[in-house]
Amino acid sequence: MPLPKSEVVVRTAGAAGDGIAATGETFAKVCSRSGLHVFAYNSYQSVIRGGFVWLQVRAGRTKVQSHGAGTDFLIALNSRELERHANDVVKGGGILYNKDKVKPKPGLIRDDITQYALPVLDITAKHGKNPILQNTVALGALVKILKIDFSVLSGVLSDTFGSRKKAALEANLAVSQAGYEYAETFETVDFALDLDYNTRRPVMTGNQALALGAVAAGCKFYAAYPMTPASSILHWLAATSTRTGILVKQAEDEIAVLNMAIGAAFAGVRSMVGTSGGGFSLMSEAIGLAGQTETPVVIISSQRGGPSTGLPTKTEQADLFQALGASQGDYPKIVLAPSTVDDCFSSIVEAFNLAEKFQVPVIVLSDLYLSEHMESLDGIDLDFSIERGEFAKPDVGSIDSKNGFKRYAFTESGVSPRSFPGRAGTVFQASSDEHDDAANIISDVFTDEEMRTRMFQKRMRKMERILPELAPPRLEGKNAADLTLIGWGSTYGMIREAVSTLGEEGMTLNHLHIKYMLPFHAKQVKEILESCRNTLTVESNYTGQLSRLIRMETGFDIKHQLLKYDGEPFYPGQIITKVREVNN
Repeated sequence: MPLPKSEVVVRTAGAAGDGIAATGETFAKVCSRSGLHVFAYNSYQSVIRGGFVWLQVRAGRTKVQSHGAGTDFLIALNSRELERHANDVVKGGGILYNKDKVKPKPGLIRDDITQYALPVLDITAKHGKNPILQNTVALGALVKILKIDFSVLSGVLSDTFGSRKKAALEANLAVSQAGYEYAETFETVDFALDLDYNTRRPVMTGNQALALGAVAAGCKFYAAYPMTPASSILHWLAATSTRTGILVKQAEDEIAVLNMAIGAAFAGVRSMVGTSGGGFSLMSEAIGLAGQTETPVVIISSQRGGPSTGLPTKTEQADLFQALGASQGDYPKIVLAPSTVDDCFSSIVEAFNLAEKFQVPVIVLSDLYLSEHMESLDGIDLDFSIERGEFAKPDVGSIDSKNGFKRYAFTESGVSPRSFPGRAGTVFQASSDEHDDAANIISDVFTDEEMRTRMFQKRMRKMERILPELAPPRLEGKNAADLTLIGWGSTYGMIREAVSTLGEEGMTLNHLHIKYMLPFHAKQVKEILESCRNTLTVESNYTGQLSRLIRMETGFDIKHQLLKYDGEPFYPGQIITKVREVNN
């Protein structure tokens, strides 16, 4: 009997339109229902059909924090993809392909790799000639090779197609069963995962977690113009809107999107928008409007390769300074960057609470890798409270029957009691011009310099109150380490895995991950970094934007940088190579 293995990496490669995403999602769910942790990443192009596309699923009994590197099993859906990916299959791995369609060139597949040639036409003959069925045949065969019970795959397929797509379900069940049975003719493979059918874990993407977090936080209005990689937030919220009670609006452009959300927030509901860097550019003026009118709103910016249209379906972390400098002038705002799928959920809840408590726009920076990869979760922490901030009440003096409601009343905290249209005794205006505490414009005839200064200082006092509300960063790992790795956003998992791997080899490393970019924990970060022996930042941009921010805020100069900007995410191996180079 083969010894149980801790994990498996499976890559499906083909062209857009071949059903690769569905195949990967199905396999991920099969693994999650077999007691395995899952992490999956889809590398796709912007064409609707064609191109080079691959999806990789990594599954293991312990938590996996990246999509892995070397591939154990490759499902090649055409000859081009077989040629591109065959060399990535590790020794002892296997390649599954449709032998009616794919003809490997002599010498292409190494001798230490097993070939699983599937007679797809014979297997699918009774169920039509739909080419996408070759995926399901291969999936059935792979499940058998991995010694996973077929009932798990059939259960996932049944849940996917449901009773409304009976014919499709029957066809997929039949051909997957046939693929499963045909795999019995293959030679026994020394590969068996340590499975547990009594443990099932939910699988979701970062965008699904962001959307679910908005539902849990009480969001009631979401607006967006479709722009990858934020589009699936719109898709999910639109599909579930009747159950969640969220009004979802697809607007004509991102300018309208954020102005709609500001209007909804002005009317008293929690509002959110989602976009990427190009759409965020169009939102810039409206973000300043939210800052000037002190209207709480949450803005998700999922980063992709830029500038301009850039790489529409590839990942990057190059919009940090775009978020920090959004709109003109100085005004209070919050910029934060979640690092994992479960952090996406909790970060949105936190973003809404901060937005309303301090009456500021909150920008949540994700990226394609974090937004679109699938990951299994042990659960979601629902132990949180909803904080809507202070609303005007006559009995606390914020509503003056003689002088009227002062929407922007001067307070020690900088936060004025809030109201919204329809509440008795709180008639007010919210102008994009500078104003006094009663919202009267101060620059029509002459500028009231004293009032401008007082109002400006009132707003900016919020930043002093916001910072203590944010958890300061902390070192993960050993305190007295030879090297400290520093990152933000989606690099978290790859850094953690690299630190763990190198730690097993005897290296002493630790990890500082920064979530809150504005306001910035300058004092704490400086103290931590000054105690470090050596430092290395890991980020997906050309200019080392986190390193620059740290230097601006603390004066500390990071010694080494590992920067990646080719559109694909880091692999732990790339970080490991750089660490070894720095430590030598």
